[in-house]
Amino acid sequence: MTLDEFEAARDSGAPIEMLEAYFTAHGWTHEKVGDDEIVATTDGSWAKYELRAVWREDDRVLQFLALPDIKVAVEKRAAIYETLGLINEQLWLGHFELWSSSGIVLFRHAALLDGQEDYHLSLDQVELLVETAIDECERFYPVFQFVLWGGKSPPEAIAAALIETRGEA
Repeated sequence: MTLDEFEAARDSGAPIEMLEAYFTAHGWTHEKVGDDEIVATTDGSWAKYELRAVWREDDRVLQFLALPDIKVAVEKRAAIYETLGLINEQLWLGHFELWSSSGIVLFRHAALLDGQEDYHLSLDQVELLVETAIDECERFYPVFQFVLWGGKSPPEAIAAALIETRGEA
């Protein structure tokens, strides 16, 4: 999709249309759920991600969720809550949370569009919103797996998963 096509989507109004144009340009499966919500799926390195955006016009807020297909059993929730705290300290945009009713881990970010002309999203804003969510899910997915399946404590899982490699092998 060209910049002109993105601008045409932006000019159509709600932020959901801009996200729809972005998902289409990337060839991701997506579906609009009314005028104020869109759901897409994309494959990551570790999992398939459900991406969900909800536009709340009254608040002028676009909530963006990325669900990395992680479900936490009740007996592991205390460890995951500790893990979430350690992970969220490292994030500059958005946060991870655990939905207590379902045990689902997700990444959430909200974009306040107040003061912007007709509450439009720019191409840069859409890219930042979507790519940050996917990048953070990719970065921290192994941490959750180490805690849930690898028997590691949250600090051990973060240390093991976030090792920075230098040079080439």
